[in-house]
Amino acid sequence: MNINGKHHHTIWVNSKNKNCIDVIDQRYLPHKIDIYKIQNTDDAAYAIKEMVVRGAPLIGVTAAYGMYLACIEACEKSCKLSYIKDVATKLYNTRPTAVNLKWAIDEMSKLIEENSNNKLLPELALAKAEEIKLQDIDVCFNIGKHGLEIIRQLAAKKNNKTVNILTHCNAGWLATVDWGTATSPIYQAHQVGIDIHVWVDETRPRNQGASLTAFELNQQGVKHTLINDNTGGHLMQHGMVDLVIVGTDRTTRNGDVANKIGTYLKALAAFDNNIPFYVALPSSTLDLTIEDGVKNIPIETRDENEVKYVQGLEKKEIKSVLICPETTPALNYGFDVTPARLITGLITERGICEASEAGIKSLFPDLF
Repeated sequence: MNINGKHHHTIWVNSKNKNCIDVIDQRYLPHKIDIYKIQNTDDAAYAIKEMVVRGAPLIGVTAAYGMYLACIEACEKSCKLSYIKDVATKLYNTRPTAVNLKWAIDEMSKLIEENSNNKLLPELALAKAEEIKLQDIDVCFNIGKHGLEIIRQLAAKKNNKTVNILTHCNAGWLATVDWGTATSPIYQAHQVGIDIHVWVDETRPRNQGASLTAFELNQQGVKHTLINDNTGGHLMQHGMVDLVIVGTDRTTRNGDVANKIGTYLKALAAFDNNIPFYVALPSSTLDLTIEDGVKNIPIETRDENEVKYVQGLEKKEIKSVLICPETTPALNYGFDVTPARLITGLITERGICEASEAGIKSLFPDLF
């Protein structure tokens, strides 16, 4: 995807120092494009926890590079494997809901354990992290390829009039390495000339829709309109939404989906208005150990100040502004769970299936 007409990934190895991982610092978008340098495992943990990087796939890729840096740091430790395991635990505890984090750490840990006595371990770990990054790009492209067919069919039904798509939070290329999950079908539809328009939820409290999704769509030249989070249901009632596509941080064995807080309400509104509600996900987001997502997916609770303060630009300076009485307490759940019964289908790198154990198994029998 492009920024100011130039292609970018969200994460890459520094061209001058392979022990440094560069990422786009998403805390300051869209007002400032800054690069955050991950030079050690503490930096990696901070980047994930403080949402310098965010989005389940990108969190996983960042953790993979964090494990590579752990291998470098372990060279100076007497108990190398023990140190690396401690780093893995530290990274895992940064964002407990996103299962891609655990998946990437497990992939890296397996390689590290198999090569723990190899002097080339850091190089092998770097190659594995790069492989995970490239795999994410390929997976996201294929999600878009399959999701594009849904948009094609809707455009044909509407005699090629504008297809209006609603999305929540940011499941775009900023949440992955490139293409995105929920946005990949949108970008591919735009590239083949389908007339599309995107309703962008602001996504309180951190406003990832307003700051990130709107930024992305603007940079790619995709028509879009920013809406507050409670507008979606009204638009659906009045025939102004043809399709909802969202991402996910964890999808259970039976097809329940954990995504940014507020997703469940959009699914209810879509269900009530007979509007297709799709979830786009890489298979690394599947958690087949959990059957009931509402009861068993761990939901991250974040700092109350994310609710009490809003970040914005004032006279070319990024500032945070208090929006409630200072002594008012706030509750800040990061995610909610949308039950499988409300989901039209899951868009994956292998195709589209129903949100159920049978549906998931039909595409991913090797994971069961």
